[in-house]
Formats: sequence, C-alpha cells, structure tokens
Amino acid sequence: MRRCLIISGGYAPHRAVEAGERVRSMLEEDGFAVTHSETLSAYDMEDLAGYDLIVPNWTVGQMSVDTSKKLWAAVWAGVGLGGFHGGMADGFRDNDRFRYMVGGAYVREPGGIKRYTVEIARRDDPIMAGISDFEYHSEQYYMHVDPANEVLATVRFTGEDYPWIDGVVMPTVWKKPFGHGRVFFSALGHVPEEFDNPSMGTILRRGLNWASRTRSRPQ
Repeated sequence: MRRCLIISGGYAPHRAVEAGERVRSMLEEDGFAVTHSETLSAYDMEDLAGYDLIVPNWTVGQMSVDTSKKLWAAVWAGVGLGGFHGGMADGFRDNDRFRYMVGGAYVREPGGIKRYTVEIARRDDPIMAGISDFEYHSEQYYMHVDPANEVLATVRFTGEDYPWIDGVVMPTVWKKPFGHGRVFFSALGHVPEEFDNPSMGTILRRGLNWASRTRSRPQ
C-alpha cells in the first residue's frame, strides 16, 4: 500500500485542514494509507523517506535549512512531491530549496476572485486526458515559474489591474522530475469547495497519483 503524508495549516482563509481532508479522501479511495498532520513539526518528526508521496499544504510558514535538506533528500531519492495553490506555491517564502523543488512561486493574484479559463496545454498527457479547456472562478495566480517545468495547463491574464500583463500566458499546472522523484503542482484550489469542480479535482487526483513513488495509471 502506498503511503502519503499531508501537512496542512498556515493562512487561515485557505482552510487548509479541510482541503487536506479532501485530498485524504481522494487518495484513500485510490489505495493510499494517508497520514494528515496539522503541525509543521511533522517534517522533522516523520520518516519522510518512508512515504511514497508528500503533499505540502501550508501557506507561508517557515522551514529551516535542515528541514528543507531532509525533504530535498527524500524527493531526490524517489518520494513524490505534489500539491496545490498556496499550500505549495506560497509555502516557506524564505526557503530557496523548497521553492526550487516546487518549480514556481506565488507573487500576486491580480483582480482577486474572478472568472477565467484554464487552457489545457498538453492534451496528450495522461494527467489531462479527456479534459477540455474549462471555466474557473477563483484567484488567478501570477507566479514566477521555472522554465524547465513541463507545463500541462495555462491561464491568460487581462490588463484590467496591471496593463503591462495584458495577454500574459501563465503556467498553472505543471510536472517535472526531481532526482529520482517526481513533482506535480496545480495552482487551482483556493478554498475546499473548488474540489467540487470535476476538472480541477480530476487533474489534482491524477497528478498526485503520477507523482507518487509507486505509480499507478491515473484514473
């Protein structure tokens, strides 16, 4: 049985623990044994190398150099790293190792909550199979992104708030290798209710399964 560690907390409006329970439910349906921790000390207390998948779900927060080295070593050796929205892209702002592993960092959400289109960039990828472009209502993350990522979906910005970003195409879902491990990220999922969007939920579920060390075909 695959083992997953979810660590949830941080910025209160994200309701991270509730969102983490959503992730727990979907992964348990896929056969994972899930540990869901609500304390950052889990990164130090748990044997990270003993898990097949780690889901960082803690917006902002602080991670020490030693802790990030431990997480780096686990992912490099083959543990999957996967997550969503600010719990991953806006976690541990002062820790360069963590942000390098993630492959991107939140910087702004121009316009706040709004409606926009998620455009599928890799329809041939199994994570995106059968999913067409879809409308989404949430924060639209503007990020600084690693150009080495394999981009699976994008969003397009208007210039209503900042004219100089009009037409900018921003990666919003990506995956990448990291040593012997795999990393998956989706910027979607500001609040737990967004998991009810079928496309969002399917992409996240498949992406986390893909990232897991003992991989199964995405459902």
